[in-house]
Amino acid sequence: MALVGIYLSNLRAVRVGLFIASLAVGSWVWAQEVVPGEYLVKMKGRPSSQKSAQFVGKISAKANLKATFGKLNLHHLSMKPGQNAEAFLDEIRQDPEVDYIEPNYILRKVQDGGEGDSRTFSLEESDAMINERMAAQGENSGQSGQGSYLQSGANTKVGAAWSQMSTSASDIPVVAVIDTGIDYNHPVFVNSGALWQNPGEIPGNGIDDDGNGYIDDVMGWNFHARSPLPFDDDNHGTHVAGIVLGVTQNIFASPLQPAKIRIMPLKFLGGDGSGSTSDAIQAIYYATNNGANVINNSWGGASYSQSLHDAMTYAYQHHVTIVSAAGNYASNNDGKPLYPANYPVPSNIAVAATNDFDSLASFSNFGRGSVHMSAPGVAIWSTVPNGTRYMSGTSMAAPFVAGLAALALREAPHLTGYQVANLVINSGQHLSHLENMTYSGNRADTLQSLVVAKANLGIDPLQPEYVPMSGSRGLASEEAAPKAGCGSVGLLGAGAFQRPQGPPPQSVLFLIAFSLVPLIVWQILRTREQANGKNRRVHERFVMNSEIKVRFGDRELVGQMNTISLGGASFKADAMLESGGIVTLQIASPDGGEQVSVEGRIVWNEENQAYGVQFQGAKDGVLDSIQGWTSGLKPAS
Repeated sequence: MALVGIYLSNLRAVRVGLFIASLAVGSWVWAQEVVPGEYLVKMKGRPSSQKSAQFVGKISAKANLKATFGKLNLHHLSMKPGQNAEAFLDEIRQDPEVDYIEPNYILRKVQDGGEGDSRTFSLEESDAMINERMAAQGENSGQSGQGSYLQSGANTKVGAAWSQMSTSASDIPVVAVIDTGIDYNHPVFVNSGALWQNPGEIPGNGIDDDGNGYIDDVMGWNFHARSPLPFDDDNHGTHVAGIVLGVTQNIFASPLQPAKIRIMPLKFLGGDGSGSTSDAIQAIYYATNNGANVINNSWGGASYSQSLHDAMTYAYQHHVTIVSAAGNYASNNDGKPLYPANYPVPSNIAVAATNDFDSLASFSNFGRGSVHMSAPGVAIWSTVPNGTRYMSGTSMAAPFVAGLAALALREAPHLTGYQVANLVINSGQHLSHLENMTYSGNRADTLQSLVVAKANLGIDPLQPEYVPMSGSRGLASEEAAPKAGCGSVGLLGAGAFQRPQGPPPQSVLFLIAFSLVPLIVWQILRTREQANGKNRRVHERFVMNSEIKVRFGDRELVGQMNTISLGGASFKADAMLESGGIVTLQIASPDGGEQVSVEGRIVWNEENQAYGVQFQGAKDGVLDSIQGWTSGLKPAS
């Protein structure tokens, strides 16, 4: 059985896995510099081939090999002193075994303010804050109950989802937080046991026990300082990690419950806010090779790097879900792409930020064709070294979705990154006022994602093939880039370098990938009453986010429904469903407490360009149930 893709309503949906994102509170700038004399060189042919090794030998007199990413067929080189840079580059450009070369860009952070509360609290003050926030949310202010979600006031149904979580899940998802590090001594992470532990490494013996190239990497790695201590000296990474964990449990409860997921701390940005492309690639490579299921990128910038794109593709090929923040410029990513979230990797989710009232945050980037969804990102209360703090930004919205992806994987561990991305995006709460701001118009809904994940337990994994198109041979470089937002980092090449071809058109890439999916991909469509009376509704349609199952023959597909009426429901299908066929819909009530089955005849709606199921001949009891559900629902537009 295969997971149903849920959000294709028309031909624009071929961009399913290709949306964009980038940042958070504060401001990060693509530094106008590169690491002097350092380059990333991608080889042609098979990874770790003899020709790749021969290339390193040929240039050994002119450059030192700093690192090799064997499975990426990528070398990190440092030119030796006294070499002529232009002659060195020309030699590599002309090598027939070289795919591309690009500088090792410097990434630099510059902080600025964000919308909402930005107070910082000590650990002692945090106890008082628990009561303050619970009182504001109408909770019993006398206790920090296990079921209370205190980090945001948005109606994301986090607490309700906790009561529905499986208690016997054997798989523990791992989320790699690639950022400024984590305060791994913070009581929230220590007392919950949330930090990932490398099972193949013996602490403190000075030996690379598991042979992965890193000595004593017991809890992750600091790629910035080349050490096994990924401590956060900037607040940002610890805050992000607390949001990821907080989706799965109350991180302010006393006592803390044992963590149901694990956080892998990977530091590539230093306390001065700088890092490099090579360090970011190493972090992604490490996360993928060491079993991370989800990668959170609460950083980004405006320059395209082919090598970083390749690293994210490598993660996708290993079924990793990637979450990237959308940016803090209040700008449209459709016209001004940001990376890494703009890379057209099918499991990459781009996330905008909303406030407690589900409005787009004033600082948040958006994009009808480039940003997948939204999540809370204003005045989010989370951990920082030695305390807690409110922070705002899309850097806070992204880890909410990363935590949600981990929660889904805990329920359905066989899902691929591609399937998890589809599930999380399309099981969100649809908000009509966000329809033109994000592709799905959905804000993260923890309970609904959990329900859909449970329904997809044991389904067949699905992962379309995806191969990124390389840039033109020569030097892959970029022009000056604009500022990014907090949690964002950017790339900038020297102006003398020739600008390469950018990433391939997203729609074309996804058309190729999606053509390989041999199953139905559908979405319940919102029907609209036309002003001239054409296609006027017989039955009023209501918004209802709920699980739905479609049976035809011996197959059953599980998906997400957005609207319903007594007349029927519509969905997108391929040629496997012919007009006039009979299917059975199994529909869950909005609260998941009741299910009904109703047969219908498949029809084609020319106006909406979609298949539909008419509830002809349905039993009165079934229609009575549906009518009862709609009594408390909002009419669909």
